[in-house]
Amino acid sequence: MRLLGPAEIRILADKLDLRPTKKLGQNFVIDAGTVRRIVRVADLSPDDVVIEVGPGLGSLTLALLPAAAHVVAVEIDPVLATQLPITVADRGPSDKLTVVNADAMKITPDDLAGHVPTALVANLPYNVAVPVVLHLLQVLPSLRKGLVMVQSEVADRLAAGPGSKVYGVPSVKAAWYADVRRAGPVGRTVFWPVPNVDSGLVSLTRREPPTTTASREEVFAVIDAAFAQRRKTLRAALASWAGSPAEAEHVLRAADVDPSARGEQLDITAFTRIAEVRH
Repeated sequence: MRLLGPAEIRILADKLDLRPTKKLGQNFVIDAGTVRRIVRVADLSPDDVVIEVGPGLGSLTLALLPAAAHVVAVEIDPVLATQLPITVADRGPSDKLTVVNADAMKITPDDLAGHVPTALVANLPYNVAVPVVLHLLQVLPSLRKGLVMVQSEVADRLAAGPGSKVYGVPSVKAAWYADVRRAGPVGRTVFWPVPNVDSGLVSLTRREPPTTTASREEVFAVIDAAFAQRRKTLRAALASWAGSPAEAEHVLRAADVDPSARGEQLDITAFTRIAEVRH
């Protein structure tokens, strides 16, 4: 399937009277080599059903279609959602594309026209990248893998491990669902408009969450409390959550966690043990 070139993207944007907005985090990929690289690194199989969030003008969509069994493109902008099937049909068969005009933050399996996504591949809007990834991993248990392009700083946070300066809530919550790693940098000049930050690829491989009697919501509540005051020890940071500093210390010791440690030192299994004590 023939991909879009930079000139075609600008012509298409002019036709739609489109001005990329910061509100929607719109930075369109205009480099065919980059979208080919994304599809290659995503390591799709011919039977994968891909969910793409924010397809925009269709640069990545066109590269994904030949590599997958089906692509479900979730686009919040109604003008772009209407145009995408036309763009695809102009370049090849469009029977493998389903466009859903919706907010990815509110999507459920019922919105996907019967399709069951196995892979997430997307150039995610910078301003909602983390919540979108976490939401889709939560509501679409069929997702087995993913490759997302996000702001470089966000990529670092998602893939960070315990002890890292950028390890925090996104890192731990993502680790509940998947093994997460950086999968390479992306330069600024492949986008239109050119962003003032670098981007990066993040690879996700689904795995089972830690075995626990605590619920995901209970574990995530501990994570949120621990990082709300990340400079404080866990004894202090979890005081409100536990009811008092003394009770927080009791819970931490019962979970085999040092009360003088900080949240950034704990992996997902340690947070799970803490939640389990209070369960």
